[in-house]
Amino acid sequence: MTEDNGARLEYEQKFGEFIRLCADKDAEVVAIHHPEVLGDTYGGMVESLNRLADAEKVLTIVPRRERG
Repeated sequence: MTEDNGARLEYEQKFGEFIRLCADKDAEVVAIHHPEVLGDTYGGMVESLNRLADAEKVLTIVPRRERG
């Protein structure tokens, strides 16, 4: 993120689970049930997608009809 450290820390607190999924060395794919996991602002979503790309992972979102 191009914002200050406070914004970065807030992002990391809010989306820590997504960050952990990206850091999983054993997984090639990050699967999420809800797109909201990526971020609640445009900047947050861009940061999540950048982290996903940096980790060289593939993203899949479970279709709505298959969510529990």
